[in-house]
Amino acid sequence: MNKSAVDRIRKLVQAYAYTSIQMHEAIGRKAGFSGTDHKYLGFLLQRGQMTAGEFSNLTGLTTGAVTGLIDRFEKKNLLERQFSKDDRRKVIIVPNTEKIMALLAPLYKEFRHKSEMLTASFSEEENKIIETYFSKAIEIMIDVANNLGNETIKKKNN
Repeated sequence: MNKSAVDRIRKLVQAYAYTSIQMHEAIGRKAGFSGTDHKYLGFLLQRGQMTAGEFSNLTGLTTGAVTGLIDRFEKKNLLERQFSKDDRRKVIIVPNTEKIMALLAPLYKEFRHKSEMLTASFSEEENKIIETYFSKAIEIMIDVANNLGNETIKKKNN
């Protein structure tokens, strides 16, 4: 591939990343969050209940930042803290999946529908190329993050 093609694709990837951030910021604000707090709900939906320490490791956030995040989610009744039956010093974060989905699903409905329509517009062969690109791009991001000292990103995507 020539340099011109590589540059065009790199610029498209950057534009996609920046636009994704902007879209998620807009969704977060509409859901009543600041920043990208709502994206962390996805980790809870994906993984289910976990300790605050596990949530910190999964997100890459400091334990202090996770405590604030959990406080904000708890105020909105999107999760609750429960004491571990085995060790009352350990607190388990339990997501309220129904409430989270009721809050976020309508905000993603149009994006999900249009994305599904876009994907359906490509041939099976084209979709395999897109899938290969994103799978390899994720591997690159994991590698870069790990080299920067964030070994938890691998856990996020497994």
